[in-house]
Amino acid sequence: MSVEWVDISNHEKITELGQRVLNEGEISRNEAEWLFQLENQVDIYDLLSWSNRIREHYKGNKIHLCSIVNTKAGGCSENCKFCSQSAAYTTESPKYEFVDSEPVRQAAEEAKDNQVTALGLVAAWKGLSEGPVLDEVCNQIEKLAKSGTVRPDASLGLIKDQVVADRLKKSGLQCYNHNLETSERFFPEVCSTHSFEERIETIQYLKNAGIKICSGGIFGMGETLSDRCDMAFRLKDLKVNVVPINLLNPVEGTPLSERPNIDPMEALKCIACFRLILPRQEIMIAGGRAVNLRDLQSMIFMAGASALMVGNYLTTLNQTVEQDLQMLKDLGLDPDWGNHNFQDQEADSESTECSLEKPCDCN
Repeated sequence: MSVEWVDISNHEKITELGQRVLNEGEISRNEAEWLFQLENQVDIYDLLSWSNRIREHYKGNKIHLCSIVNTKAGGCSENCKFCSQSAAYTTESPKYEFVDSEPVRQAAEEAKDNQVTALGLVAAWKGLSEGPVLDEVCNQIEKLAKSGTVRPDASLGLIKDQVVADRLKKSGLQCYNHNLETSERFFPEVCSTHSFEERIETIQYLKNAGIKICSGGIFGMGETLSDRCDMAFRLKDLKVNVVPINLLNPVEGTPLSERPNIDPMEALKCIACFRLILPRQEIMIAGGRAVNLRDLQSMIFMAGASALMVGNYLTTLNQTVEQDLQMLKDLGLDPDWGNHNFQDQEADSESTECSLEKPCDCN
């Protein structure tokens, strides 16, 4: 029997970095790069133990749930290589125009019944500008906000005008999803019909309007570990609120259809790295988790995830909401956020204990 010796210096360095973040410090870009490069299984489990402690420190046992409703499907003019809704590719993705308010109302009621905090209205198009479509979008957001069922969120593409962002805010929109998708370096390999800078510009308009930002990306498109690290630090610089991490689920007909699934332990390691870089943010695991993580899905919380997208995705299936709720119950995690207003992300907040332990009205 052979014995493989473990490099204790790695353990000591991981411990030093984890303890620093637990003490409300930060890790550097070079230190984060080192964590992304870890390969030894023992070291990765060491990292996961610290990311779990950090999640517990900043989030308690609360898990933020969200779901989405596709309000306009297919025929998108953009050529994002991962997306089955792009008009540039031939896929079996459904196609329909902007829906009326009834499917949105039904999705909101279902979300509320499943303890989901937020419902995101998603549309497959390049973006929003002033006009009848924006009027209809704002009307649906306003109805959802007034219903009191769930928090109204949206993912509606690029925004090129501050007036549009301000109108969304006025209608009652609280949080907007606009993913960076990957690093600035790798982005041209993913999409050529709009730029990385346009995505940053959209986020800035939304932040100016006082809308919370949900922005993350996709692992497994061919990017390097450095690209993933770069994306995490760009999101940190932007001070986003929610960081959705998607794991590529290759769809037939798209340019990335032949990409292999990401290794489960590799995905968990990268989630843990994001938690150390972004200790106060919601790290949400979204698309592709069932396909890529398989039996290791429950380990995303040990890796530092504090949020979960439940229900089916835009064009692919997820495990059932009932399975997800049972998974949380088995792990002793609580999806009941009450009035989740992101207050726990404030470094000087004195009400974190309140927001973590019970629903409240602190705004």
